[in-house]
Amino acid sequence: MTADSPQQPSGENIVLIGFMGSGKSTVGRMLARRLRFHFLDTDHLLEERAQMSIKSIFTRHGEAHFRDRETATLESLLNTRRHVIATGGGIVTQPRNLPLLRQLGWVVLLQADPDEIFRRVARNKDRPLLQVSDPRAQVDTMLAARQPLYEAAAQFRVDSTGMQREDVADAVAEEARRYFGWATPEGV
Repeated sequence: MTADSPQQPSGENIVLIGFMGSGKSTVGRMLARRLRFHFLDTDHLLEERAQMSIKSIFTRHGEAHFRDRETATLESLLNTRRHVIATGGGIVTQPRNLPLLRQLGWVVLLQADPDEIFRRVARNKDRPLLQVSDPRAQVDTMLAARQPLYEAAAQFRVDSTGMQREDVADAVAEEARRYFGWATPEGV
């Protein structure tokens, strides 16, 4: 776990970034409960607004259209407060999203080693970018391309390889208390 120097966002939000299967949604829900925050998943919000699944958006309109909707979703959240926001794994692939992430909140990277990531995502057929002949190679390629982007956006990092989800949520909550200057868990 590592933290960067503070750059206070406009909202008292925690923004989770990381590759698919890194635990953003699961850990995000736990973290929101611990901090008594609201939880938002940008993928779910995007699907609600589009009235179709991400897989359908990719199939009907392509990845570029999906990425535009993803940016619009981020922009729509800029006035939120006290939310844990789980983002899609590819949100960092659009340079325009990096400043939005930091403006939205404190950006936390959840990561895991490629083997663990693949184990977590291999059974899910709703991941459009993994519907290829060699999904494991696709995971490795995508991780390699995205890792520098995740690193550039993140203000705190947790490697969840071998960790229990509860422990990851606890680590982020503890660092959030320091980052935002919250006195105690009761003060949140």
